[in-house]
Amino acid sequence: MRGMNLNSLNFNKKSLIKTDLCEANFCKDNVSKGSDKLPCVLSIAGSDPGGGAGIQGDIKTIISNGAYGMAVISALTVQNTMGVKGVTAVPTEIFQQQISCICDDIRPDSIKIGMLSNGEQVEIIRELIWEYSLSNIVIDPVMISTSGKQLMGNSVIEKLMRMLFPIATLVTPNIPEARKLLELKNIDVGSDIPQESLASELEKALGCPVLVKGGHLYHKDVANDILCKNGEITCFSGKYIRNPNTHGTGCALSSAIATYLARGYSLEESIDRSKVYLNKILKSPLNLGKGNGPLDHGLFCGN
Repeated sequence: MRGMNLNSLNFNKKSLIKTDLCEANFCKDNVSKGSDKLPCVLSIAGSDPGGGAGIQGDIKTIISNGAYGMAVISALTVQNTMGVKGVTAVPTEIFQQQISCICDDIRPDSIKIGMLSNGEQVEIIRELIWEYSLSNIVIDPVMISTSGKQLMGNSVIEKLMRMLFPIATLVTPNIPEARKLLELKNIDVGSDIPQESLASELEKALGCPVLVKGGHLYHKDVANDILCKNGEITCFSGKYIRNPNTHGTGCALSSAIATYLARGYSLEESIDRSKVYLNKILKSPLNLGKGNGPLDHGLFCGN
């Protein structure tokens, strides 16, 4: 384990953001800051037929947070609330054509990237980001499903790290994913490293801002998400919400962040508002399905 003294981190305690103080208007406040244009967000991810995660969950989240949602499918999954039964990659040519067709017509103001099927998809995304000069790139490195099924192979993850992470606005791993990314970089941080140090190590290893999500720390009463950006640590604090239905929480957070970036908010503001949104829908479970059920992404849109 490489030693890390928390005092060596640029950790500004005054920057602790209490998410319950942020007033997000969600889908009733649906224009960009300083503009009357409806912002457009593109989700590139797998399809979840149950609607709880993937592009279906992303589009509902994007709409609920005040933007126009678009989607490119990377993979077709066979899944429900009880687990993932199968994954089939979208043909490479169709994948490329989906992105080009959208960008030639409705330019996205931000992109959320979730599960990818293979290295060719990574290469296509990087090429088209440069071709269309796209920005506000949020990557949720979906490696393992909640039910434990590996969704992306190591070779795909390593290509993501080389080709897309360096140009990302934000990467949003949970704690197990953060450890996996460091493992693939041959960095051993041990099992008891503080979350702040984990985020700092990961930012240095990946070369981009990272948000290490704390929802997997089940033994704690808090669910803090730690941002490391340019060596500075910001803690987005919140209470741990004990809800057995958490399918798609990572998708919801990352697509909400992409939505607020598209609307003109700073990275820190986007994370804060997105965490407010996620906390509120976690407090209102749908109780659908026989397993780990979905969230009520559109909770506020009927108000």
